[in-house]
Amino acid sequence: MAFDTTSYEQLSADVVRMALDRGATGAECTVAEGEEFSASVRMREIEQLKQAGSRAAGLRVLVGGCTGSAYTSDLSLDGLRRMVASAVDNARITTEDPHAGLPDPADLGRHELNLGIYNDDVAALDPELKIRWAKEAEAAALDADARITNSEGAGFDSNLGARYFSNSLGFTGSYRTSSCSMSAVPVARQGETMERDYWYTVARSASRLEPAAEVGRRAAERVLRRLGARKVPTQKAPIVFEPRTARSLLGHIFEAVDGDSVYRQASFLAASLGERVAAEGVTLIDDGTLPGLFGTSPFDDEGVPTRRTLVIENGVLKSFLHNSYTARKLGMRTTGNASRGLSGNASVDHGNLFLEPGGKTPGDIIQSIRAGLLVTELLGQGVNTVTGDYSRGAAGVWIENGEIAYPVSEITIAGNLKQMLRDIEAIGNDLEFRGSVASPTLLIREMTISGN
Repeated sequence: MAFDTTSYEQLSADVVRMALDRGATGAECTVAEGEEFSASVRMREIEQLKQAGSRAAGLRVLVGGCTGSAYTSDLSLDGLRRMVASAVDNARITTEDPHAGLPDPADLGRHELNLGIYNDDVAALDPELKIRWAKEAEAAALDADARITNSEGAGFDSNLGARYFSNSLGFTGSYRTSSCSMSAVPVARQGETMERDYWYTVARSASRLEPAAEVGRRAAERVLRRLGARKVPTQKAPIVFEPRTARSLLGHIFEAVDGDSVYRQASFLAASLGERVAAEGVTLIDDGTLPGLFGTSPFDDEGVPTRRTLVIENGVLKSFLHNSYTARKLGMRTTGNASRGLSGNASVDHGNLFLEPGGKTPGDIIQSIRAGLLVTELLGQGVNTVTGDYSRGAAGVWIENGEIAYPVSEITIAGNLKQMLRDIEAIGNDLEFRGSVASPTLLIREMTISGN
């Protein structure tokens, strides 16, 4: 897919000028284009193929303290004029917001270095190769063990995209992205019981994907480990979150440090800035500048450079995450975390959010536990970010005397995020990014397990 950086940057700047000519006092325009491919196979046969492209523009305008927005996939001059008229007309019928506005001009800018978020090798992948890799991943899982009798499928996905942005403060910028992923979801049977599990690999470059056979092998290994699962008695015990489940905890913490939640007092951390909120060894970082990762970009969706923000440092809450609006509401500065679709007001999103790794291997952590649970899957959404109350269905494996004993399912783990953060006793050295949120293995001193 060929991206025309010059013309679409110019188009976004032209739309901004059209909005100002129509009476807007401020404006920002986003143009986005992309191409996606998806291949799914099941039981060694192609089940679904999809290839699609898109191109659209969005506009947000200010008329004084009032905002309006509109978007269109019609990039003809008439289509753009209709979008501009709609956005300005919408602004004139909305309620004034004293905090509405564009970023401070001093905050605007971009990183000029190559951040490694676009790679030509994704665009060069042949569709037949993508399908073959999906089939190889599933075959590796199906052939791993006779107990693997079925499959929910395997797939290969790739995406190419570009984003162009201009605002009425004189900022214009663009960047391209690429990504690809491969997954397998085998089903194993033992007696009358069936279990499923999965594995996946994802990267900005095709060269950084795990081999298809490795994806299938890992998926098979995980599903076989779940056979013969049982409940455990209701009790309080140490809980180990493997990286795949630990990253969900970071997602809940992000919701609590999101400037929007903070100014609405919808966060259990809203009044804790500068205070100890976690165990001493806990350092949580948001960094939108790490090369080659999925939360990386040269600027956020308001034209502010992304950056590295220490959210929690050695257990102390150092910063919330903001766009320009939430920062103004709280008398702070943006942290370069604005996010939006094509139009509308910006929300707050993280860049690459991760917990700084510790010095222990996952094996060391498991060996330190006399009796506890290693959580490999979480179910449901029983988390209250206002109070910190946490309760989710879970599955995993039981640990006895420092060794994996047997699989566990149909249980619930519960606690409170405020106490869970303080009760982090060990952090693994196995930090690995498989998305924009990443965590190493975590050991929490004690949570309630509801079982038999």
